[in-house]
Amino acid sequence: MSCDFHLTADDAARDPYALDIDPERAGWGHSSLRVLNLPPGGRHAFATGDSEWIVLPLAGGCTVRTGTGETFELTGRESVFSGVTDFAYVPRDAQVQLTTDAGGRFALTGARCTRSLPARYGPASDVPVELRGTGNCSRQVNNFGAAGAFDCDKLIAVEVLTPGGNWSSYPPHKHDTCRPGEESELEEIYYFEIAAAHGTEGVGYQRVTPSGHGRGTDVLAEVRSGDAVLIPDGWHGPSIAAPGHTMYYLNVMAGPGETREWLICDHPDHGWIRGTWPDQPVDPRLPLYAAPAGDAR
Repeated sequence: MSCDFHLTADDAARDPYALDIDPERAGWGHSSLRVLNLPPGGRHAFATGDSEWIVLPLAGGCTVRTGTGETFELTGRESVFSGVTDFAYVPRDAQVQLTTDAGGRFALTGARCTRSLPARYGPASDVPVELRGTGNCSRQVNNFGAAGAFDCDKLIAVEVLTPGGNWSSYPPHKHDTCRPGEESELEEIYYFEIAAAHGTEGVGYQRVTPSGHGRGTDVLAEVRSGDAVLIPDGWHGPSIAAPGHTMYYLNVMAGPGETREWLICDHPDHGWIRGTWPDQPVDPRLPLYAAPAGDAR
């Protein structure tokens, strides 16, 4: 089984980023993700080029400044397991600088785009927090950059938290074919962080199976914190959290469609599971946290 689409934390690093996936490296056309670790007092500048970006704190806070004078103070969070975060959107063809007093880890989620939209601040209080599935398919979705939740040209990005022992991205689904009103064509990146427990590093598992389109992506990966899985096509799911270890993943998606939308098709062998959900309660461990009260900004 191919592991070409599974990047370990060591594989994915490219100075100055702990993880750096762009269309050229992925061999596709649209989606990007960078993860940046900054020490106390650290700073980093980058040009957005032909892509729009969301700066998302994973741990810690930062200040985001654009070359045209906008400044956004991001409070951030202690970790992806502790709360919803605020974020900043920066458009294509811009210069951006990140600075941090206390240090931190920051995701830059990107997508090639055509429109140049205004730079904006996204308050944590505006992030829709969704509980999806029930029973051992229960998970929490932070829809900070979902279509319909925040305006972008092409970029779609969400966070998913899965309690230990649960399956998410289930039933397996795909979005690799353009079928108006039924399915979007979207490349997708999964970036993982797994909570440690009792001094033990956490692990999870990600499955992708061929759908008959594109590259025939086929992956069964044991994932750890800092790993990523690239999904240009295929039925993806489940994402399995080992018992005792909460799994976090950041999904970044973009594609060629004129309409920015997330339309999926369930695997025909497994879609029936949705019909069992009304008969089961949502996992009582969820939500892990909710969006904070309104921000005055």
